[in-house]
Amino acid sequence: MPPVLRLCEDTFCDDSLLALPALPRMIFVVHGALTIADRTLRDGEAWHDEAALTMRADKAGATCWRFELTARAVTDAAAAGVISREKLAARLDTLPQGELLLRGDSVGFPPGGCAYLHRHEGPGIRCLLEGGIRIDTHGRSTSYGPGGAWYESGPEPVFAQAAPDRPSRFVRVMILPRALIGKSSIQYVNQADKDKPRVQQYKIFADVPIERPTG
Repeated sequence: MPPVLRLCEDTFCDDSLLALPALPRMIFVVHGALTIADRTLRDGEAWHDEAALTMRADKAGATCWRFELTARAVTDAAAAGVISREKLAARLDTLPQGELLLRGDSVGFPPGGCAYLHRHEGPGIRCLLEGGIRIDTHGRSTSYGPGGAWYESGPEPVFAQAAPDRPSRFVRVMILPRALIGKSSIQYVNQADKDKPRVQQYKIFADVPIERPTG
């Protein structure tokens, strides 16, 4: 069975702890502050690693989005003072062959910005942080508000249209061929779009080699 990429939202009460097993993952702090190892992460910051870890919230609590690559579907163990909710899980039928790369970033659009019809070289999950966005793919259009999550297979073409009246930004994790470290994964479908101005703004959180899940 192909590996699974999942996105969970963890909401922490003050000073609560969540221990996690070793998995390739990225953790993005939506609100509040979390301490992992000796590092404190605040709004808009991210952590990535494959090792087991413990997250501790500060006295005001915290909310984070946790992206994980697993060999199979899993269920989180309960932790006192922490509510964990799986927002989305996707079986990676289009996982690239060979060595893999985990890329975590955010993509921002000005009001009315768009991403022309395109593909990526690997699958991934996105979650909208602010604004609004419409995603056209598989012959369907779906609109998302803040907190809305969606999956893109990679090979299937996608058109993205941001809200007309406010900036929009989403956070994503993709699993890509390792040869793409430091390189763009986007491939425009129409030749005419390749030379058009690109309004997207990117912030990279993780661009790291990972082991292929087995088991």
